[in-house]
Amino acid sequence: MRVAFVGKGGSGKTTLSSLFARYAAAHGPVVAIDADINQHLGLVLGAPETPPPLGGMLTEIKEYLRGDNPRIKDAASMVKTTPPGRGSRLITIDDPFFPSCRVDGVRLMVTGPFAEDDLGVACYHSKVGAVELYLNHLIDGPGEYVVVDMTAGADCFASGLFTRFDLIYLVAEPTLQGVGVYRQFQQYAADYDVAISVVGNKIQSPGDVEFLRAHVGDDLLTWFEHSAAIRALEQGRPFTLDDLEPGNVQALGVLLSTLDARPKDWEKFGRQAIEFHIKNAKAWANRAVGADLTAQIDPEFVFGPTLSAAGSGR
Repeated sequence: MRVAFVGKGGSGKTTLSSLFARYAAAHGPVVAIDADINQHLGLVLGAPETPPPLGGMLTEIKEYLRGDNPRIKDAASMVKTTPPGRGSRLITIDDPFFPSCRVDGVRLMVTGPFAEDDLGVACYHSKVGAVELYLNHLIDGPGEYVVVDMTAGADCFASGLFTRFDLIYLVAEPTLQGVGVYRQFQQYAADYDVAISVVGNKIQSPGDVEFLRAHVGDDLLTWFEHSAAIRALEQGRPFTLDDLEPGNVQALGVLLSTLDARPKDWEKFGRQAIEFHIKNAKAWANRAVGADLTAQIDPEFVFGPTLSAAGSGR
């Protein structure tokens, strides 16, 4: 299952991403991906090192994933939305090609920060495109988890990445700014059947919960109380999940059980991958590459695990 943590800057989405990844790792394999421009997920997880960034190896990732797909001429003609087809290399959650490090049972991958050559000339979507390619070619099974810490605000709607998840957890503080980001997400996602649940954070009183419920209604799934243990984690002091308050441990359980209960809709996943590839091809990619990239779509390819063996490339 794939889950994204989103929210206003400073809402605590990176911290909750790290807590959830740790918690889920006790129940199955976990890949946590830092796709936030600030790149703090490894810091909060306590990673001993920073793995090589995915954003710095886009050409290698494209070459690897295109496999023997005859519809994709070369890595240069492959864009972030290029969907897999027959001959593409389909990957599993433990694929060793993608650089990572391990901490607390979590496999951490990062998109990487801006490099000096990027400043003033590139947007961060070029790096996050590596995550979209990864998710488009991933065959994840039951009890496997991909946890993505996304950029702040509604920035993920600049690509089709927001449709690559089984569920989106929107972290909201009990403030007008926090619920404002929720309204943006609801508005943008309304036409795409994207599942969004609100996770309250930094809750200090029943009034805070009442505030969130008044603004987001039944979309409020659970909440995290203001926590001395989480503050210690954010300050870099020794931390384990056993340090969490019982109510916050219970909230992590709600997040995991809700994600596990989501149906896996491979048909919708494939349909939306193709839809956004066509949109990108017509908007900019055909012009950038100098070819009609809609020809990369394989009408005979079926998304999901049933044809994974037949669809795997070299």
